[in-house]
Amino acid sequence: MSDTKNTKDTLNKAKEVMDNITEKASELVGETGEHLVDIVEDVKEKVEEIISDESIQKAKEKANELTNEAKEVLENITEKASEVAGEVSEHMADFAEDTNEGFQETKTKTKSFFQRLFGK
Repeated sequence: MSDTKNTKDTLNKAKEVMDNITEKASELVGETGEHLVDIVEDVKEKVEEIISDESIQKAKEKANELTNEAKEVLENITEKASEVAGEVSEHMADFAEDTNEGFQETKTKTKSFFQRLFGK
């Protein structure tokens, strides 16, 4: 009975750890992406300060496109990181549950074996 409680406690702790990892990973990806977007925007601003003729205007437009693409990529990365972290969390809980079931089955079989072995 206490093994089941310990296993449930362990499963709950594992889920909490995975939830924390998921949250922190999502935060980190978001922060990193925000910094990248800030850097790209800073570079864009510096380029705009330097440029003024028509050929340079095309470079400005391209910088705008790249900034928008960087934002989209960041959104995709953030979404995928959250999905992956969620899947890891789910799989970790499933693994822990499967391990608990295997443990309980082994415990029952071992107990049965020793009872038959010692005739009790």
